[in-house]
Amino acid sequence: MTKPSAPSQTTALAAGLTDRIELMQTFVRIVEAGSLSAAASQLGTTQPTISRRLQTLERSLGVRLLQRSTHAMKLTDDGERCYERAKDLLAGWDEFESDLRGARLQAEGSLRVVVPHAFGQKQLIGPLTEFMRRHPLVMVEWLLHDRAADFISQGIDCAIQVGEVHDPSVVAIHLAEVPRMTVAAPSLLEGRPLPQHPADLAALPWIAIPAFYRREVTLTHARTGEQKHISFRPHLVTDSLYALRNTAIEGMGVAVGSSWILAEDVAAGRLVQLLPEWEPAPLPVSLLYPYARFYPARLRHFIDTMKEAMPGAVRGAVGWDALARRKTAPNQGD
Repeated sequence: MTKPSAPSQTTALAAGLTDRIELMQTFVRIVEAGSLSAAASQLGTTQPTISRRLQTLERSLGVRLLQRSTHAMKLTDDGERCYERAKDLLAGWDEFESDLRGARLQAEGSLRVVVPHAFGQKQLIGPLTEFMRRHPLVMVEWLLHDRAADFISQGIDCAIQVGEVHDPSVVAIHLAEVPRMTVAAPSLLEGRPLPQHPADLAALPWIAIPAFYRREVTLTHARTGEQKHISFRPHLVTDSLYALRNTAIEGMGVAVGSSWILAEDVAAGRLVQLLPEWEPAPLPVSLLYPYARFYPARLRHFIDTMKEAMPGAVRGAVGWDALARRKTAPNQGD
């Protein structure tokens, strides 16, 4: 005869395992977020709840994991070992769950993605279509916005962002960096001496794109690493990379923009690359998504596709840099 208490014992064991996994997830998030309050924000709960989970984990293990003061938080030696082991255990558990659910076998459902307006219309269309060919059961909503994505209220699954990420409540995967160049139209330079030093650029009219610069840019010498800061008063301000490019071609001012969108115009003579040895800092490209215990196959596969495709996408056509350097000064015969 079976004992009637066996099912309840099994249930209790399962519940205990789930509780321990949650405690380890919380501990890992505290360490990676840098504070209890940041971890609470990322996990959508309160700081007291995070503190109770940490204390429960410490009591269950019989060790102190963190040393906390008013202004700092530091892992103990036991905490260091626990953190490394917990990451491995959680990764194995996630893979186990995914395998049981068949998450890696087939991707389906809808995926809402926010991408930068210009980048999402041109450079990311190839990776997008490749993803959809590989996963025909996924319906993608491709939303073009340059502002930060509101994941919760808009039901966004992930976003691609160009520029620094300052939101601690999301996962940010660094994908690549976008090279930039400084350009101006031949018509703007006509009758003026060609700039020979970054300081010469301050006297020219400028076009600003506030997401990346408004009244100042920093240029770094490619060989020596020397940096120069250039301050200016913009003649035109726009929030569109396409408008930046087109108004630069019309001679409205000097512009710093992504090389993938400007290199063809430099190669064709519509724009001139100024001081090519002095480079604007490249812009990081990241893929962002909210923290969750489980991520569906469609999101996992989309992330994999973007990791693979992004290095090529940020540079545009193969050989842009070689083409661009053919037109670093106006044609003196014009």
